[in-house]
Amino acid sequence: MLYVSLVVFLMLYIYDMKRLLHMAQQNLYNDDHRFLKWTFKDYKNFDAPFKCLLIVLVTFIILVVLKIDVKIIINIYFIIVTLIILLLRIKDNKSKEKKIGLKVTARVKRLIFTNIVLLALFGFGLYFLRNNVNLLYLLLVTYDLLLNFVIMISIIINKPAEKMVYLSYKRKAVNKLRSMTNLKVIGITGSYGKTSSKNILSDILNVKYNALPSPKNFNTPYGLIITVNNHLDKFDDIMIAEMGAYKRGEIKELCDLVKPKYGILTKIGTAHIEIFGNQENIQKGKFELIESLPSDGIGVLNADDELQVNYDLKNDCKIIWIGIKNDADVRAVNIKRTNEGTTFDVLFKGDKQKHPFKTRLLGAHSIYNILAALALSKEFGLTIDQMKKAVLNVKPVEHRLELRPAGVNLTYIDDSYNSNPVGSKMALEVLGDMPGQRIVMTPGMVELGDKSYELNKAFGTYMKDNCDVVILVGQKITKPIKDGLDEVGFDNKKIYIAKNTNEAFGIVKKLSNNKETYCLIENDLPDIYNE
Repeated sequence: MLYVSLVVFLMLYIYDMKRLLHMAQQNLYNDDHRFLKWTFKDYKNFDAPFKCLLIVLVTFIILVVLKIDVKIIINIYFIIVTLIILLLRIKDNKSKEKKIGLKVTARVKRLIFTNIVLLALFGFGLYFLRNNVNLLYLLLVTYDLLLNFVIMISIIINKPAEKMVYLSYKRKAVNKLRSMTNLKVIGITGSYGKTSSKNILSDILNVKYNALPSPKNFNTPYGLIITVNNHLDKFDDIMIAEMGAYKRGEIKELCDLVKPKYGILTKIGTAHIEIFGNQENIQKGKFELIESLPSDGIGVLNADDELQVNYDLKNDCKIIWIGIKNDADVRAVNIKRTNEGTTFDVLFKGDKQKHPFKTRLLGAHSIYNILAALALSKEFGLTIDQMKKAVLNVKPVEHRLELRPAGVNLTYIDDSYNSNPVGSKMALEVLGDMPGQRIVMTPGMVELGDKSYELNKAFGTYMKDNCDVVILVGQKITKPIKDGLDEVGFDNKKIYIAKNTNEAFGIVKKLSNNKETYCLIENDLPDIYNE
């Protein structure tokens, strides 16, 4: 009976370990204590499986204190409640949709091995308690309750090995870059718009060159190392490196790795302000790219972004300014938006002629990204005709204001990878240009620090003039948006609150019946934000 109970416990342990490894991966393996913060949130949720574990824990504490030792009954009790907890955990996890599953990387495999070793050591200690089932089960339940911290200990134990693996791959990438003496490297950073800017620039430059953009959102040291080692080859003329950061110094680290000669700074906003600490740190962190460029390098800055215009730049490299509202070296005017794309004229400094451009992309921020790409493309020797043709053929970036037809009457505007105040406001303006019924579906924005309530509430107020129906995903997390909607008098009958995106999609389909409908999906939070 004892062995049966241990097998049942092992099933629960494996299930919980997989769940927690998934969350550790999404929390960047506890960088900046992200997994630790999520752990406290997880315990605070006090869900059904956790309640049961606490009840079992208390039960065995009482049994140990009272020295009650009816083994057969205790064994059966442990087996039954462990199975109940496992079933509750499975049910609880099924109710929370998985957007990104656990990726079983080499690092995850090393963590699994370390966890197995720790469990084996723990099991060896328990062997000597096999005759005291109450204490044995008490320790087993405690171990599962504290499994979050066991995962953290595994991460700490593995740190030296992970550092060695990282340095090995880094050396390989650095040597490869050194050997490619003719390769031109372009860095792109900003609070938002990095991936879109990277893909637009790649599409345009590939008219004349072999340009390699870093894949997907590979914008960390690991991501760029993988890009160089696994994707860059001798036929590439240009590498476009997207650069992300959560704190100051991280962009500088990326620049030291790939040595960009060219840099684009998209926009500086409040994304990740909770981790950066304040707006000044974000500003200085993003400018690390431009300040890392060599003196013969070229930086592209946005003349409509006050945080870029007012920054005291500590570099004498060439700067090209782009803009729409203010005078700039490369400027867009006469912008016209439709549900099929955007047309605009471009003015290049020193050229009196207005050059008409057309793109399938939506939103003002797409124009800024195109202007930045045109600024560098001109420096790389592309003709106006080449640029016009390339801009016309630029593909929408997946999940960033991407039009996705879903039947006869329904079209989704997929902006699910957007989560910043400026971008979300622009997305609402795009929705406002659409014909028919306009719906916005959103869980709101995160990592905005002490401005989270204020900015999400403002997001709610912007909805009044740009949509007819609002679907909020998650009741707690979207309360600030609901407060903003209430403040501007949005019709409560047109506000729906869904538990998850699956339920929200069901509402959209019901509302779009026999009506031309555009639904903006604004942000789709990862699993760590599930309520």
